[in-house]
Amino acid sequence: MSWFITNLIATFLLPPLSLLLLLGLGIFLFYRRPKLARLLILVAFAFLWIASTPYFAEGALHLLEAQTSPLNSGYSDSRSPHDQPQTTDAIVILGGGTYFHAPEYAGQDTISDAELVRLRYGAKLQRETGKPILVTGGKPLGNNLSEAQQMRIVLEQDFHVPVTWTEDTSDNTFDNAYHSFHTLQQAGIHKIYLVTHAWHMPRSANIFRHAGFEVIEAPTAFTTRYQIDLLAFLPQAGSLIESKIFVHEIIGLLWYRVKLAISNRTILPFIKGTI
Repeated sequence: MSWFITNLIATFLLPPLSLLLLLGLGIFLFYRRPKLARLLILVAFAFLWIASTPYFAEGALHLLEAQTSPLNSGYSDSRSPHDQPQTTDAIVILGGGTYFHAPEYAGQDTISDAELVRLRYGAKLQRETGKPILVTGGKPLGNNLSEAQQMRIVLEQDFHVPVTWTEDTSDNTFDNAYHSFHTLQQAGIHKIYLVTHAWHMPRSANIFRHAGFEVIEAPTAFTTRYQIDLLAFLPQAGSLIESKIFVHEIIGLLWYRVKLAISNRTILPFIKGTI
């Protein structure tokens, strides 16, 4: 299934479109099935309110983030990952989207805001450990420069951190894992630091482990808040994005559970037989 078809289907399942369609159905049925229509409208309104409320949207992301933990938790600034009991052979940073035709960069494609957060933490980790970096991300929208190539440019030119491998054929997290495994297996590397957003880590770490990696999770960009006040309970547009992320990850976890079960019988034996 292509990247476009997958994301088209996802758009209909995720808020706000899924809730707007439910609301529209309620309005359509208002005179034909008034009781059902009222119920649909009430449900759509309630879920739209909840999905737009920071307290609930952030709480939903916390459910995902609770399944991982910061790599440096319990370590002071004076201690580096060199002192940690777990070490790896490489750092893998996952792609996180593209800022297309950036005017301030002469119209060139470059990394997105979300990707910048991952690269910043990946660069910090590389300086502390000295481990080589693999960046992974393809051209899901057909852009000229792959996400991995954008990431490499920023890491080397802006962060002054070397990139050893560039995996630029992947369109999704599943591809990231298996294509990265193919690349790093040739270098004899199986144990990695995996860098991505904390809410994305449960799904991505599970996929990378099924691909054959021993994964040390290195999550970043945890969902935090300065304080809980009245504003946390009032709907805001930004919270819809967080709710969309949460629902997307839940659907992805369920979908990849099915996909990984299939891959254990087909994809993984194929990869093992060709590398």
